[in-house]
Amino acid sequence: MDGVQIATSVLTLIAGVGIFLIACTMMSSNLEALGSKKLKKLFAKTSKSKLVGVGVGAATTAAIQSSSATSVMTIGFVNAGIMSLPQAATVIFGANIGTTITGQLVALGMFGGNTISSSVILATLAGIGAFILAFTKKDRAQKIGGILAGFGMLFVGLSMMSGAMSYFSELEEIRTFLALFKNPFLLVIVGALLTALVQSSSVMTSMAITMVVTGLISLNQGIYITMGSNIGTCATALIAGLTSTRNAKRTALIHLIFNVSGVIVFMLIGLFMRFGKIDYGWLFQKMFPDAPQLQMSMFHTIFNLITVVVVLPLTNPLVKLVTKLVPDKKERKKENEPRFQCLEEHMLATPPIAAMQVKNEVTNMARIANENFNLACELVCTLDYDKIELFRNNEKTLDFLNREINRFIAKLLEADLGEKDRMYLFTAIRSASDLERVGDYAENLTEYADKLKEIDGAFSPEAVTEITDLKETVNRLFDIVLEIYKDNSAERLSEALQIEESIDAVTEQMAQRHIGRLERGECTPEIGAQYLSLAANVERIADHYINVAKTVKVYA
Repeated sequence: MDGVQIATSVLTLIAGVGIFLIACTMMSSNLEALGSKKLKKLFAKTSKSKLVGVGVGAATTAAIQSSSATSVMTIGFVNAGIMSLPQAATVIFGANIGTTITGQLVALGMFGGNTISSSVILATLAGIGAFILAFTKKDRAQKIGGILAGFGMLFVGLSMMSGAMSYFSELEEIRTFLALFKNPFLLVIVGALLTALVQSSSVMTSMAITMVVTGLISLNQGIYITMGSNIGTCATALIAGLTSTRNAKRTALIHLIFNVSGVIVFMLIGLFMRFGKIDYGWLFQKMFPDAPQLQMSMFHTIFNLITVVVVLPLTNPLVKLVTKLVPDKKERKKENEPRFQCLEEHMLATPPIAAMQVKNEVTNMARIANENFNLACELVCTLDYDKIELFRNNEKTLDFLNREINRFIAKLLEADLGEKDRMYLFTAIRSASDLERVGDYAENLTEYADKLKEIDGAFSPEAVTEITDLKETVNRLFDIVLEIYKDNSAERLSEALQIEESIDAVTEQMAQRHIGRLERGECTPEIGAQYLSLAANVERIADHYINVAKTVKVYA
């Protein structure tokens, strides 16, 4: 036994695993950034049906090459309250199907025989991708280059792992030692622990395929290790769920129960087959003769498909079970405590989706700001303080959102994002500030109401009508601005600008009418001062709404 060769093979194996992990990360981040629009549309469809949820989970995981990332992202949506537990469950089921794509790619790369290995041919994509990265500066081309480089490196790592394991398979001592691991339960535990360690079922499955192809372990051993990898991949989601809301903990638990259930079902089937003196290895060798790589990858795919078919009809009972296992505690809830409606820290794991949710959160902030504008107008016209607590809570929320959206965006900008998403996020910081200023001007309106109450005064019926008309015009402007912002409808910007100009004209007319009322003695100077200040503040609110609409020109 040559010590130098053993050391070289061990180091080559470690290097191969490292390159494979880096390749998965490169592919994941670039595919995610390039397909961000499609990912956003996919997640918007999760509420349609269970099958759609499974399809979304499978497509997302196939696109970003990480079931763990999909699961963590799903936990983020549940934690933010924008995805229900049944919806999250179906997405997680689908993620397990999507993750089988990597195994199929690895199997494809191990064909070749006496010709040039397909792994070598596919590995050349690493060089093509590297050339694209080196000689182009366009964002889309850079992403495509990153995908090709990552895809090619996947097979470079695979070749290195295969080479190292081929040497180990020639050593009788190692084969004898590995042959001792025949107990299915022990193999499942080994697979689960190793997957939890590397935090990637794709890597573990690919290593198992390579070990089977090189003869280092039997097909049956590889199959049970692959089963264990499905349990080990839950570790990331469980860790994410520990620091989250109860529903997020339940989502992580659904992931674990789903994968463990599949393993239990297949372990029982395997135990039953033993009575007939057959096993999974024999069965898949008959199904896919002379192709050990295909035998392994197809088992992984069939295992996950059958598990989904078995568990999907049980989604609602599964949700009820995890709700009992993680019950709601009777706690004093701070109902008025400001919080995000659409954002959650775990969403940072998938930057394009997080950018989409930033837009949704800013939209939510806009609605709160406009609600406070309407509440302030109502208050100053009626001097009825019944809704003042709602106003104050909204104001606290606006301050919170302005601060926390900026903090979230700062973290998000550290990630690998497409140019449009990055440009949007810079404008979102400004938009949040504009909307917070809308809240401040609305607060000024309530102070004018306080001053009117102090002097036992009130606006005349004519002034109240003018304020009401102005409010309706601003609301019309807000509706158009919100549509522009949500849908990137830059073509409607001219319409919004016309309304904003009409608001400027109306406030000038309000000042002239006020002077007329003063001359006729229908209004006192003290009340008139509040009226003029109100008109000026409303004009500034319209200006801030226009600022939000104009950001579309930067990134649309």
